[in-house]
Amino acid sequence: MLAFMQLIFRYGFFKIQNSSLALTDWQYGLLVFSTILIAAGGYVINNIIDQKTDTINKPNSVVVGKKISETLAYNIYIGLTITGVVIGFYLSNIIGKPVFASIFIMIAATLYLYATSIKQIMLVGNIIVALLLSVSVIIIGIFDFYPAIRIDNQQQMRLFFSILLDYAIFAFMINLLREIVKDIEDTDGDYNQGMNTLPIVIGKSRTGKIVFGLSFIPLFFILYYINEYLFELRFVTIYLLLFVVGPLIFFTVKMWTATIKKEFHFLSILLKWILLFGILSIVVISLNMKYNA
Repeated sequence: MLAFMQLIFRYGFFKIQNSSLALTDWQYGLLVFSTILIAAGGYVINNIIDQKTDTINKPNSVVVGKKISETLAYNIYIGLTITGVVIGFYLSNIIGKPVFASIFIMIAATLYLYATSIKQIMLVGNIIVALLLSVSVIIIGIFDFYPAIRIDNQQQMRLFFSILLDYAIFAFMINLLREIVKDIEDTDGDYNQGMNTLPIVIGKSRTGKIVFGLSFIPLFFILYYINEYLFELRFVTIYLLLFVVGPLIFFTVKMWTATIKKEFHFLSILLKWILLFGILSIVVISLNMKYNA
């Protein structure tokens, strides 16, 4: 999802709009690769720490301790993370901003802290994961836009960066909902491991109602965005109403009545699809703008 999202923005929007970009195609590929490696490293360390929890929550998906040893898993984590950070350091020097390498170090460190301690703090872990997904969108602007800003293209670059921020906000809101829904789904295993998630503290039912209420925020955000900026783009409006707004309304309705693990799992998957179609809308916007004009 991370790689697809980053590739979609570059080749499905910015290339079509002929915007000035700082990285060549292969350098941008390295940026995507670095992001994937660091995210994969975070996934591995999370699986190492969560072995007991995953045995209860998803016994058929446990890898560490069953298919590979914990030692090998740690070596994979170290290899993935270091490689990702080194590539980030290289790219930072390529664009003449070596200090930007600290972004990759910060992300890797945050993923480690999340897996080992932060995720046990109610809501904080959910917010951190959602923010990290948003950062993977914003990082495009930092490495591909910022170094390419000139006096003659400042207005265009400001517009494109604001679009990136809007999508980063959308990604944060949807992913935050999904993280809380996943906590509801995994309540039993988390409880047995002494976790302090929201559904454990206040109960599944109350947490479900909170997610129900929170789901109106991205819904109103998207509807406002359509009305304010996209209403004249007919195909974009139809696309968003059918593939983003419609499923989000369905999610909100089902969230009110969901009670069992199977239902929460379905809603978690639905949010992932909403995020995917939301990101794909940038291609629809780009093509509609180009051919409408």
